[in-house]
Amino acid sequence: MADKNKKRAQLPVRLNILFLFVFLLFSLLILQLGVVQILNGEEARERVNQTENTRASIAVPRGLMYDRYGKLLLDNEPERSITYTPPKNGDTASKRLELAEKLAGMLTMSDDFEELESMVKERDMKEYWLVKGKKHLKEAEDRLTNEDKELTSGEQYQKMLDYITEEDYNIYDWDDPDLLNVVAIKKELDQAYELSPHTIKNEGVTETEYALISENLAQLPGIDAKIDWNRVSLYGSTFATFLGSITSSDRGIPKEYQDYYLSLGYSRNDRVGISGLEQQYESFLRGQKEVIQYTTNNNGDIIGSETVIEGKSGNDLILTVDIEFQQEVDQIVLDELKKYISQNPSENKYMEDAIVAVLDPKTGDVLALSAAHYDRKENEYVIQPHRVIYDAHIPGSAIKGATMLTGYQTGVVAPGTYILDRPIKIAGTPTKSSWRTMGSINDLKAIEQSSNVYMFEIAMRIAGATYRENEPLRNFNSEGFQIMRNYFNQFGLGSKTGIDLPFEETGAVGSNVQDGGLLLDFAIGQYDTYTTLQLAQYVSTIANDGYRIRPRIVKEIRQANGNKESLGPVLESYGPEVLNRIDMDEHLIKRVQDGFRQVATNGTGSGHWASNPYNVAVKTGTAQNHFYVNGVQQQTNNLTLVGYAPYDEPEIAFAVVVPKAGIGNNHSGIHHNIGNRLINTYFEMKEARDKAGIDENAIDDMANNIDEND
Repeated sequence: MADKNKKRAQLPVRLNILFLFVFLLFSLLILQLGVVQILNGEEARERVNQTENTRASIAVPRGLMYDRYGKLLLDNEPERSITYTPPKNGDTASKRLELAEKLAGMLTMSDDFEELESMVKERDMKEYWLVKGKKHLKEAEDRLTNEDKELTSGEQYQKMLDYITEEDYNIYDWDDPDLLNVVAIKKELDQAYELSPHTIKNEGVTETEYALISENLAQLPGIDAKIDWNRVSLYGSTFATFLGSITSSDRGIPKEYQDYYLSLGYSRNDRVGISGLEQQYESFLRGQKEVIQYTTNNNGDIIGSETVIEGKSGNDLILTVDIEFQQEVDQIVLDELKKYISQNPSENKYMEDAIVAVLDPKTGDVLALSAAHYDRKENEYVIQPHRVIYDAHIPGSAIKGATMLTGYQTGVVAPGTYILDRPIKIAGTPTKSSWRTMGSINDLKAIEQSSNVYMFEIAMRIAGATYRENEPLRNFNSEGFQIMRNYFNQFGLGSKTGIDLPFEETGAVGSNVQDGGLLLDFAIGQYDTYTTLQLAQYVSTIANDGYRIRPRIVKEIRQANGNKESLGPVLESYGPEVLNRIDMDEHLIKRVQDGFRQVATNGTGSGHWASNPYNVAVKTGTAQNHFYVNGVQQQTNNLTLVGYAPYDEPEIAFAVVVPKAGIGNNHSGIHHNIGNRLINTYFEMKEARDKAGIDENAIDDMANNIDEND
C-alpha cells in the first residue's frame, strides 16, 4: 500500500512539470509573435508586397536599303506576330501546357498536316506524356537508377526522357491535328526565356487568329499579339545575294555568335543578319530596341509594364549600285551565256558560267556584280552573283599588265626593250610560245599582241634563270615566285580586295615554286587563280594611275525618319579609300595604259572594240583549263576580258570571266560581247539620265525636297 501511495504522489509532480514546460513554450511563441508583429511587422508586410523591376527589349524595323539614285531596294513588310513572354523565373511545364491548350483553340501553327506533323519530334511527344498525366512524372522518376539519381537535375531529366518508350506516349492519338497543334505551340513556349518576348508564330497569322488572341489576352498570361517585320526585296532576286539575309525568329541568333550578340543586348530569338550587307552592317541596320520595364510581384507574376526607352528603326543604307544598270547587266550575261551554249552545245558542253564585275575605278563604287549560271541537271539558267567574289579561275593573258609593270619595276625590262618572240623550248617540258611567232617586239607591241614569250622572258630574268634552247633552266631562283606575287598583290591579285562584305575568296596559290616552267605559266596567268572582283580591282588600279581603291557597296548611312519616300540626315559617308599605291613610276603605268588602248584599236581585241565609240582600253585573256571527267582529260578554255572607259578619263572598269568554254571559242567573242554590251548600256543610260537631269545628287535633292515639304 505504501508503494502505491508513493506512486500516486509522484504523478501530479510530473504533470506539473509538463504543464510548466508547455506554458513556457506558449509564452515563447507569444513573445516571438509579438516581436514579429510589433517590431518587424512593417518589414514583413513589405516582403509580402515586394516587387521587382526587370527590363526586356522588343525588336524594331530594320533599316532600309536604297540604290545610288534613291530607289528603294529592301523594305520591311509588317506581319502579324504572336509572342510569349514568360514571367520571372519562368512558368512550370504544366502551366505552359495549359496555356498551349488555351492558345490552340485560337491559333493553328499550320493548316498543312504534314508540316504540322514535322514540327513535332519524338522528344516533344515524350515531354507531352511526361507533363500531361499526373502520375507519369512519378513513373518516370521511379525508372531512374541509383546511379542516375547521382546526376545533375538536367542529366536526370534527360535520363527520364530516354526511359520513356513509344508504348508510353502512343497512348495519345498522334494523327490528331489538334493534338499536334497543342504540342507544337507548347514546344515554342518551352523555348522562351524569362521576360524575353519569344515569337510563337509570325508567318501566316490570319486576321481572325490575331483578333481572337487580342480579345482574350487576359486569359492568356504572357501572350501578346504584335506586329513583326519581314524583309522584302522590291527588285526580286536582283542583287539579293549581296543585300543578304537575316535569320528567322525560330533560329534567332546563330549559336556560334550567341555570346557576342547577347553581350550587345540582343535576345536569343532576335533576327540578325547572316549574309551580305545584312550581316556586314548589322550594327547599323538593327536600330534601337524598345525597352520595356516589367514589374513583377513576389511570385514572379507581371503586374505592370512601362516603356522606358522608345524604339528607333534601324538606319538606312545608300548603296553604290545602280539597280537599273544591275538589271541590264544580269540580262546581258544571261542572254550571252544562253546564246553561246545553244549555238554550239557540243563544243560548249562544259560551259556553265559568265561572270562580271563593274566598278568605278576612281571611287571603288560597285556599279554591278553579276553571274549567270547554267544548271545542267535542271536545264535552267539562273543568276548567281556570289560567284563574282567566291569563284576563282585561271585568268590567262588578262593579267599581263601586272607582269609587264613588275618587269619594269624590277628593272629586267624598260619601256622600249625589244625581245625576240620565238618558241621557248625547255628540256623536259612542252614547248611554250605565243599564239603566233612575232619576231623582235617591244613592250608596247607585246601587250597589244599579247605576247607570251615576252612575259616568259620577264619571269626568267626576275628569277635569274639562264635559258638555252632544249636545256633545263639554269640558275633558277624560286624567290622569283614571291617577287612576282608581291607585285601582283599590290593590284589585288591574290589578296583580298577589301569589299564591304563579310566574306570573299582570294583564289588559289600554286604551291610548287621549284619548277621554273610554272613561273613562266604564272607570268601569263596560267598558274594562280583569281576572282572576277580581283580582276576588276586590278584593271581599276591600272586605270586609276596605280592607286588601288577598296571596292564598296555602301556609300552612305542615313538616319531613318519613318518615311520611305524621304531620307534622313547622313550619319556616315564613305569616300574612296586608297589601299595602296603600286610601287611603280607613273610613266610606266601610262605605258601599260597605252598598251591596253592599243589592244582595243589595233591588237587582239580590235576586231570587237575598234568601232566602240567610248574610247575603251582592254586586255584579253585565254587560259587553258583542263580537267578530268571519268578519267578522261577535257580540253576547255577560260575566256577573260578586263577593261575601262573612257581611256583618257576612266569612269567605269570591268572584268568578264567565262570559264570552261570550248577550245574553238578562243575568239568567238562571248566575253567581248558581254563587255561591249555593258559598256554601251552604261553610257547610254548615263546619257539618258543627263538629258532627264538625273545625276548622283538625286539622293540629296530628294532628301532636301522632302525636308522642305515637311
